[in-house]
Amino acid sequence: MPLIIGAKSASAATGVANSCRFNSADTPSITKDNGTPSSETTGTISFWLKRCILSVGDEFVLDGRIDANNRFKFAFNSSDIMEFWNSNGGSDDLALISNRKFRDVSAWYHFVIRIDTTQSTAADRVRVYVNGVNEADVGGYSTETYPAQDSTDTVFFEDSAKQTVGAYYNGSAFTYPYDGYLAEVVYCDGQSLAPTEFGEFDEDSPTIWKPKDVSGLTFGNNGFYLDFEDSADLGADVSGNSNDLTVVNLDATDQATDTPTNNFAVMNPLSKDEMTFSEGNCKVVTASDPRTDDNARGTMGVSSGKWYWEVKGSGGTNPVVAGICFDKLKMGSDLSGLTGVYAIQNAGATYAYKRENGTTAETTGFPNPVNDNIINVAFDADNAKLYIGINGTYYNQAGSTGDPAAGSNETFSSIDTSYFWLPFIESRGASQLAEMNFGGCPAFTVSSGNADGNGYGNFEYAVPSGYYALCTKNLGAYGG
Repeated sequence: MPLIIGAKSASAATGVANSCRFNSADTPSITKDNGTPSSETTGTISFWLKRCILSVGDEFVLDGRIDANNRFKFAFNSSDIMEFWNSNGGSDDLALISNRKFRDVSAWYHFVIRIDTTQSTAADRVRVYVNGVNEADVGGYSTETYPAQDSTDTVFFEDSAKQTVGAYYNGSAFTYPYDGYLAEVVYCDGQSLAPTEFGEFDEDSPTIWKPKDVSGLTFGNNGFYLDFEDSADLGADVSGNSNDLTVVNLDATDQATDTPTNNFAVMNPLSKDEMTFSEGNCKVVTASDPRTDDNARGTMGVSSGKWYWEVKGSGGTNPVVAGICFDKLKMGSDLSGLTGVYAIQNAGATYAYKRENGTTAETTGFPNPVNDNIINVAFDADNAKLYIGINGTYYNQAGSTGDPAAGSNETFSSIDTSYFWLPFIESRGASQLAEMNFGGCPAFTVSSGNADGNGYGNFEYAVPSGYYALCTKNLGAYGG
């Protein structure tokens, strides 16, 4: 059930402003020790997530622990299936394993875990909602076990339990980390709340589920609300309870503006070669022994409007190739064999490179980028032009400077916009690094900080006038 929220959803000022990026290689987590609960039978947990890495084994979104035999788990397994467990004394008294897989890396999902063991109907004692709909009514469960009526053994609720967001705690260390973005993490102790307390269907687009203001909820003794708006304290509880959580292996650079109310493009792990993705799918490293020049593309395609992003390449003999490719591109071959690509490459000498409809054109006038240069990509789909720059200066194929805002000296022209065009990168060798910046959560450090004309994005170089970050707010306003 993908979620794409467009221009008619809440603005950044009234919607969700920030999320937190969890990069699994860092083993990040946010954790606290529970106190005396308002209720041992009743509670609600709500969170929004955007997954990044798939099919890698258990990824713990939530963990609760008293000891090795008394555990609470909400995770995705190696088949990208949701697993939800609660164990007491080494026996599972709750087990819900979904039939369907959660593999959409381009969209945000909203989960609500609603527990009230006082209910007489077993299936009402624990309910999991995904984007406002009870999972039991959509995909259903391959395993479905519910706790006994009036059970007080939900470990996440219990006194002295260690509650962890984003990893599994084994008693001494954090393991099985989650990889992706989390937003609006809420725990209401003692309240059994419907998903409509946290989200609602858009009145103009009734299939779109979007966040609601949750600040007025009752949170109970141990409840907390993580909005991630303080980059210096990503574990700050803003519920009013001051139940702050301890942050482990997260810092200010992990605060993101990629949120359920403004979803940004990232690179797509479902459309790549031998590459490793990290940092919220904005950092790409090729294999140490790639079978050929590897390539990958982004999650959002456009055929109209004007769009901007940045790419920083390093680690190889030649900088990363950057540009656009059309949506029908078959990945997995050398750039010289690809159809539907406009890009610059450096193979000893720099080429502005076009391959379309079986023909290839190369010119050698484009300046030579080097490692750690930032490549600027400005795509004017309205006028079928692509501008590529190095460190803020754009060039045409002859090497003359261009101006995307003025529409002059483009790198490429006459692009067929009957296709959708996506961000594209290709490596030029082993262990090469590409760090992407679509504006939502840069993979490299941004020292200057530039937004587009709507105030979206965080870029190293000024966004050309009339160009916008690739995010759903802008796509809804200017088309795609």
